[in-house]
Amino acid sequence: MLIKKPFYKILLILFIVPLTSSNMTIKAKIKSNMVIIETSLGNIKIRLYDETPQHRDNFLKLVKQGFYNDLLFHRVIKDFMVQGGDPDSKGAPAGKALGSGGPGYQIPAEIIYPQLFHKRGALSAARTGDQTNPEKKSSGSQFYIVWGSIYSEAQLKNMEQQKKQQAMQAYFGNLTKERRDTIQTLYNSKNDAGLEIMQKELIALTEAEFAKKPDKSGFTPEQKKAYSTIGGTPHLDGEYTVFGEVIEGLDIVEKIQSCQTGSNDRPQTDITMKMKIVEK
Repeated sequence: MLIKKPFYKILLILFIVPLTSSNMTIKAKIKSNMVIIETSLGNIKIRLYDETPQHRDNFLKLVKQGFYNDLLFHRVIKDFMVQGGDPDSKGAPAGKALGSGGPGYQIPAEIIYPQLFHKRGALSAARTGDQTNPEKKSSGSQFYIVWGSIYSEAQLKNMEQQKKQQAMQAYFGNLTKERRDTIQTLYNSKNDAGLEIMQKELIALTEAEFAKKPDKSGFTPEQKKAYSTIGGTPHLDGEYTVFGEVIEGLDIVEKIQSCQTGSNDRPQTDITMKMKIVEK
């Protein structure tokens, strides 16, 4: 599905204006890096992926240090995910706003997409938004476990169309950035004809790029199977680092995501955690 051409003109101008104003398991080589998350509702066993070595090693380091012990699952959204890893949650009084704490550093993104995606049970790294974090760096300690929903074939197809449109918009935007100086000159000189030619050129380049790779923004067969059977959160794919998965205890994740929550999505009854590495 192509983007309507009026959109391109709007996006082109948006880039000008600032200038004028000063089997559901990952089939990969994975070491048996297992961690048990002991919660007040039961245990969850996770496996960390070798494809994301910086996240794997950092998580194991923090577990060994006892960093996660007695922290809370401080943010829980039903049919979406459960989140923990904020050191400020340890012993936090009821009503305290949580979610900003960490070890004092971030981890470079390791987004291995589409191989690693947000199926139910995926372990992913939380992060701040793109506006302040365009490189999608991960929190040094905060993580979330995906629950999500099950999607129909029609819903997934609609998501694919949206993803393609977003990808085309992003590609067009990058082309525009590369030509900022030229566009600026055309804009300042009120050369509408030149801007129109530039717009058509960028549209043609964008459409040609996506014509070469018609499935560039589509879901893989593995994703479609997962999202239509076990569920997940496909809208997060490609935006956050997925670095592990639950291999035992999804029923415990379900209990956590079903709990009653109060302000800021914090569970009304604290759900604590302790972690330990499963020795080989």
